[in-house]
Amino acid sequence: MVIVVGVTGGIAAYKAVQLVRLFIADGHEVHVIPTEDALRFVGLPTWEAISRNRVTTSVHDDVPQVRHVALGQKADLIVVAPATANTLAGMAAGLASDLLGTTLLSSTAPVLVAPAMHTEMWRHPATQANMEVLVSRGVHVVGPDDGELTGGDSGPGRMSEPEAIHKAAAPLLGPGDLRGLTVAISAGGTREPIDPVRYIGNRSSGRQGVALAVAARERGARVLLAACNIEAEVLRPAERDGIAITPANTAAELSKVMNGYEADVIIMAAAVADYSVENVSEGKRTKADGHPSLSLVENDDIVAGLAARRRESQQVVAFAAETGDDFIERGRQKRRKKDVDLIAVNVVGWTQGFESADNQVAIIDRSDEVIGEAAGSKAEVAHAILDAVLAGR
Repeated sequence: MVIVVGVTGGIAAYKAVQLVRLFIADGHEVHVIPTEDALRFVGLPTWEAISRNRVTTSVHDDVPQVRHVALGQKADLIVVAPATANTLAGMAAGLASDLLGTTLLSSTAPVLVAPAMHTEMWRHPATQANMEVLVSRGVHVVGPDDGELTGGDSGPGRMSEPEAIHKAAAPLLGPGDLRGLTVAISAGGTREPIDPVRYIGNRSSGRQGVALAVAARERGARVLLAACNIEAEVLRPAERDGIAITPANTAAELSKVMNGYEADVIIMAAAVADYSVENVSEGKRTKADGHPSLSLVENDDIVAGLAARRRESQQVVAFAAETGDDFIERGRQKRRKKDVDLIAVNVVGWTQGFESADNQVAIIDRSDEVIGEAAGSKAEVAHAILDAVLAGR
């Protein structure tokens, strides 16, 4: 995994050397971004020697590589240790005044901060307000500890020890239990054109598929994501190193993309149209054309085709969006018909499933047993599905 360690200008900067060592010992690729003030405490040669990577503080270095955003896009985790009061204020305000600031703004990776400052600065209402803003945005915090400070005084504000920061970072990196596997995922909903303006579609936002892609990457997998008509804001968390995104608009395009992937695990989370229009109009249909009549043709069952052609040890996972009380039985019937290894069945309706932050699924295996149920955020559901995939390998 790729970890960016931001080091800011506090006396605790020397402890970050040991933190980088711990990450390196775990086998991670570590890039250090010190601020100019941090270099007053620990010099650039030390960071390069410890991290085994080139270190710079300027957004004007390595311009062809677009370094001011490249590290943020590449990162699986960003750790800021120590995080001074000034740095925390800049993060809360969204400032991009140096390489660390631009890296934080360009990344969708989890962020962990280890505050370090004198007690009075830590307790100041401005600092506490900044911390509330950062936590509300999903930033993780470790410390500060209560202990001896630079001036000989004691109190809350001491940076947590490197071992404690390392421990807090571990769950943010994921268990790594999918490392070495390639996972292909479809997400969103296909759109079958009627004319250049209109289409037959569905309400799938792609949130569950994107959550699966992010979760699989967090657990170490190489991820191939076929994105079907997903809004940029929803897709953004998947725009990171280790996730290759390919757009697909129609069922035919999605079929071509998914059948072209070489993967150990295939998860068809996209809502695919069952039918497409036989004769798509070259121009926009108008009322003057009279009452419209559409002739529909059945689309190929993509996941059934993938299951029929799967190789030994390859797993195929389907989704089934159902309504009504007998959704489990209908999920079993679909699993048998498509001959997939697992099927995740979720209940949908006018206010359920689609376009929401939460989801609820029952996971059915080849024996037609419900081996797991998950309810909660789509990230939590994604991890439950991946747990079931691993259990079946």
